[in-house]
Amino acid sequence: MSRPGPRNLITDVDGIQVGNAEDFEALTGTTVILADEPVTAACAVAGGGPGTRETDLLRADTMVEQVDAVVLSGGSAYGLAAADGVCARLGAMGRGYGLKDLPGVPKTPIVPSAILYDLANGGKKDWGQNPPYRQLGEEAFENHNKHFGLGNVGCGIGANAGAHAGGLGSASLITNDGITIGAVAGVNCFGSVFMPNTTCFWAWPFEIGGEFGGHRPPEDYECDPEEWGDAKMNPQPGQNTTIACIATDVDLNPAQAHRVAQMALSGFSRAIRPVFAPFDGDALFVISTGKVKLEEPTPIALTRIGELAASTLARAIARGVYEADQKVTA
Repeated sequence: MSRPGPRNLITDVDGIQVGNAEDFEALTGTTVILADEPVTAACAVAGGGPGTRETDLLRADTMVEQVDAVVLSGGSAYGLAAADGVCARLGAMGRGYGLKDLPGVPKTPIVPSAILYDLANGGKKDWGQNPPYRQLGEEAFENHNKHFGLGNVGCGIGANAGAHAGGLGSASLITNDGITIGAVAGVNCFGSVFMPNTTCFWAWPFEIGGEFGGHRPPEDYECDPEEWGDAKMNPQPGQNTTIACIATDVDLNPAQAHRVAQMALSGFSRAIRPVFAPFDGDALFVISTGKVKLEEPTPIALTRIGELAASTLARAIARGVYEADQKVTA
């Protein structure tokens, strides 16, 4: 029987750590997913209003096949600067890509990133020419650990999920043959994570052990296809996004990681309705530490990994909102 890892966090994947940093006045923050060693990576973007960095480099036909970290940040376009702080810290450690070692020539850390929009959440954003995101990236890097909080932390501190508080969520799964998959998500969606007129998450069929409250839909529940429940009914362009990262210890090449990313996008639709709207910036990264070799025929193995990644992501999204709501109502 597959089960969550000991932390039920993406850091149950060996070789992965996460750091968070927040600016409580500005109500914004940054999350860094740090790999102990370079990892294979891919990206899939499904929202109509994305904000990303280095995603072109993750195509299967490009030269650089591995990354050092992934950054998820608040701040809209300003938040892309969080990756600058992470690059600086990694470069100072001598990490990064280089064709060969040359005296006096620094390596180039590869740090893809995605952002969500939290500029209109009421926080103090009058930062002039000094947005806080490079510093937040450095602080989140310094805070990297196997343990981290959920809900109103990191890139989720200023997020809103429909009419509810959004947040940072994470979940993991270990299969009976020893494969580990983890997900982390910053949930700031236009759509609702709850079934209309209930306290039940859309992701409830994938919940394990009551990890986001154990609520179930009423018997004989029906939902009008036009009923969106607690969605943001009057969205403004660019203000809604769920950004996420999947990690696995299965050895994937770039093309295989891309296929897993494409399949894992369905985790968004299992947890949020509606999703991938024109004003959502939904983006998903997949990283592979390569420590477990595929034993099944590749198409079958990839199908399995993609499906497990999707359900783990759905759980992470629900946990992010559940933990944020718990703190708001406490």
